[in-house]
Order: sequence, then structure tokens, then C-alpha cells
Amino acid sequence: MKYFLLILISFSSLLVSSQNNKKFNVLFIISDDLTATAVSAYENKASKTPNIDKLASEGVRYTKAYCQYPVCGPSRASFMSGYYPSATTTYGYISGRKNIGPDRQTWAQLFKDNGYYSARVSKIFHMGVPIDIETGSNGADDEASWTERFNSKGPEWKAIGEAELVQGNPDGKIERKGGNVMTIVKADGDDLVHSDGKTAQKAIELIKKHKEKPFFLAVGFVRPHVPFVAPKKYFIPYPFQNIVMPERIKEDWNDIPKRGINYVTSVNAHMSPEQEKKAVAAYYAAVSYMDTQVGKVLKTLKDEGLEDNTIVIFTSDHGFHLGEHRFWMKVSLHEESVRVPLIIKVPGKKPAVCNSFVELLDLYPTISELAGLKPSQYIQGKSLVKTIDHPNTKVRDMAFTVTQGGRSFLIRTDKWAYIQYDEDAGSGIELYDMEKDPKQFYNLALKPDYAGVVAGFQKKLKQKLAEVRDNDLGISY
Repeated sequence: MKYFLLILISFSSLLVSSQNNKKFNVLFIISDDLTATAVSAYENKASKTPNIDKLASEGVRYTKAYCQYPVCGPSRASFMSGYYPSATTTYGYISGRKNIGPDRQTWAQLFKDNGYYSARVSKIFHMGVPIDIETGSNGADDEASWTERFNSKGPEWKAIGEAELVQGNPDGKIERKGGNVMTIVKADGDDLVHSDGKTAQKAIELIKKHKEKPFFLAVGFVRPHVPFVAPKKYFIPYPFQNIVMPERIKEDWNDIPKRGINYVTSVNAHMSPEQEKKAVAAYYAAVSYMDTQVGKVLKTLKDEGLEDNTIVIFTSDHGFHLGEHRFWMKVSLHEESVRVPLIIKVPGKKPAVCNSFVELLDLYPTISELAGLKPSQYIQGKSLVKTIDHPNTKVRDMAFTVTQGGRSFLIRTDKWAYIQYDEDAGSGIELYDMEKDPKQFYNLALKPDYAGVVAGFQKKLKQKLAEVRDNDLGISY
């Protein structure tokens, strides 16, 4: 009996040890062009995202997460490679591989090289939306990052249904138009007609198929990126007549440098007040459609018994303007364009809210550390692991973002948002007091009383650029 008990205790210890040493799976879910202001777990209650909200209630929700470039290609190349755009000069629609060379591991490749099944479903590195979705192309993907990769072809702006172009169509004569424009389609058929429905279906299939071994599964949803296409039922909760547009002030553009006026505005897009409301309503509908697909994937994770062994991340590549300052889409360094939702759920950890500044660049070192993997010493993000148990931990005292080919810069601190166009500030500067003016209406940069604040930020910018371009990274320019 004594020996039997010793054997039983020994077996139990081995079982516990085996469970503790079992590798975490990683489920990385990313939406395209999703601003934090359109997620109801954040500050916008008009847009309904119950599945993302549920994840936020179970994980750590980061309130001050920022992209490193408010355009799809450069942003994704940055967080997948682990480098600032200014370090690699990766500003275009290319993968993270091009300017880091063949020997540096991308985030997904690190897992692949350590025995994980590493798969991509739809858009992780850059894909042109709608064109690469229409054709089912790999876009600017990095093949070396994945064990397998899957594309989700969809009809996009050509989907059958009621359509309306609300950009560059003042007389309403054009029903729909392809390309990177705000075409709305209230589509016939169900979720599986469209790319994101197919993406969720494939992700579910892969979770079930590979649940017995560790996986790194990257799931890229393309909504709410234009065109605003979703099954018509998702538009019902958002009648455009009920949309409340963002607060505006007269002569808002008077103190914004020319380079700071976004590339798509209500003015150059010739949008009527009705078209503006329709655009916002359609964006929310596209978000709701995407949120439903997120819910399907997360439900499968639970149903397959994998919740207790899978790290889940949800985020977006950058934000999106929905009429603030009469701006639309991304590229801008104003708040709605650069801030993103970010949720990290780690098995066994309590839900929390973290108010520290964090960057998408921080995902690579964070998830690698949680999985017990060691990435390259050169990558430039900071681990957020301490914030999982201690959400009051301060990881960064500012966020850094660039745009316009790396020639325009944002430094965002608790109190200030400082924007500079060109390294010599020759094309203008902006300074906003984010405590008193969170909507960024009043540019203080040229007021004499704030000259010292501006000088301080110009010094910070020089230091930051020198730091991220440091040739010790081993990257040749």
C-alpha cells in the first residue's frame, strides 16, 4: 500500500509538471482600420461589439495603445518584424521581411522555428483591400513566417445588394465604386458570402485540427476597412438618421498645418451631412459583422477546451477617422487615426485595465516571453508581461508614431500630443493639451507661452529618432 501511494503521488506530480510545462497556444486576432472609438468596451457606446467586449472583460484592456504608422502596410511590417518604421525605413505596402534581411525572425516565424504550427488566415502582413481580397492574393505576405497560409476571397464592393457611394459622389449618381473608397453595400446572403465569414470558418477548422499540438494562429479580419460591406442585417441597428456626428468647431482647420489636413476630408470628398452619417452607420455595421466573426472563433476555442491554454490577443493595425475635424480614414497623426484597441488575455490571469502607454511594437516581445521563447536581441518593443499581473505598471511614458513616408512624427504623452512635419519642422508643428482639449481643437504650438514645451518635444524627437535608427541594430540604411 505504501509503495502504491508513493507511485500515485509521483504520477500526480509528473502530471502537474506536464500540465505546467505545456506550451501556450497563441491566437492573434487583428481587425483592419478599427479605431478604439468604435469599440463599446472603450468609450463609444453607439457601436455594439459584444464579443470583443466579452474578451476585454476577461483579459487586460490597454487604454493607451498606439500604432507605429497609421497605414496598413507599414504598421503590420513594424509589429510583425519587431522594428520601428524609422529603423527599417519600411513605409510602403510591403512585408516586414524586405528591410530586415533573411536572417531576422518575424514574430510568427519565431514560433514556427520553435516547433509551433504557425498559420495565417487572411490579412496579417499587408494585403490590398479590396483588390487582394477580390482576387484571393497573398498580397505582401512573408511566406517564411508560416507553416501554412490561407486567403479568404470575397466579392467586396461587387457584392450583390443595395449599394451607395458616399465619397466623391455629391449628386448620388454613382451607386458603387471599387478601390479604397467609401462604398456601402448592404449585402444579400449570410456571413459566409464575405471574406471575414470565410476567415472565421477557416480559423475554426484550424483550431479543431491542430488542438493537440501548440499553435500560433494569426486571424486577420478585413472589416471595417472600406468598402463598408456586410450582410444587410448588420445595418439594421444603425439607422443613419440616429447617428450623432463628432463635435466640430468653426474654423477648425485654421491652426492646422497644411500637411496636417488629412488626405480624405468631408470637403474634398464632397460629402453631404447625410452622406457623413451614412458612412459612420455603415462603418459601425461593418464593425458589428467583424465582431460576430470574432465571437465565432472565441466560442470554438472554448468549446474545444483550449481557453485554459491559449493566449488571445485582439487589436487593430491603426485607427480610423469618422468625421472628427471633418477627416476620414487613416494616415493622420491625430488621436482617432493612431490609437487602437488592444486586449491581451492570458490563461489564469485576472481581468484588468492598464492605462500605461503601449505600442503595437510591444506585442512581439510580450507574447514571446509569455510563451517562454527568446526573440532577437535587436527587436525594439518592450515587454508588457509585468502589466498582466500588475496593470498599474508603467511601461512607457510616451508613444511614438510616424507617417507620410517617415517624415511626420507624433509624440504622445499623458498631457500632450506633439506633431511635427519634417525633421526640421519646416512644414509645421501641432501641440495639444490632451487633458484640457482631448478632441484636439486648439493648436498651441505657435503660442509664445508654450515655446518651452515645444522645445522640449523637439529635443525628445531628436533623441527618439537617434535611438530607433541606432546602427547597433545591424540594419544598413
